[in-house]
Amino acid sequence: MIESMAEVRAHLADVLDRARREDTPTIVTRRGKEEGIVLDIDEYRRLKAIEESAEEAWLSKLVDAARTEDDGTSLSLEEMTAEILRGGA
Repeated sequence: MIESMAEVRAHLADVLDRARREDTPTIVTRRGKEEGIVLDIDEYRRLKAIEESAEEAWLSKLVDAARTEDDGTSLSLEEMTAEILRGGA
């Protein structure tokens, strides 16, 4: 469903009900450009959890790869911070 900002303003309760009851998000446009989306809060939370899980998995893979490739010359975040504060780097 795609509606203009004016249409959504005119019947926001219906847009929210449609998102919640029918699981139908509404894309909101302004001057013909897509600006936002109205979706059910539970769907938003579900998508946010998927995003956070994917990000955590990606970061874990990066850490694992860095540990595998570590040749003993890398610095921890704390060591790097100390080095920068000492004026090295």
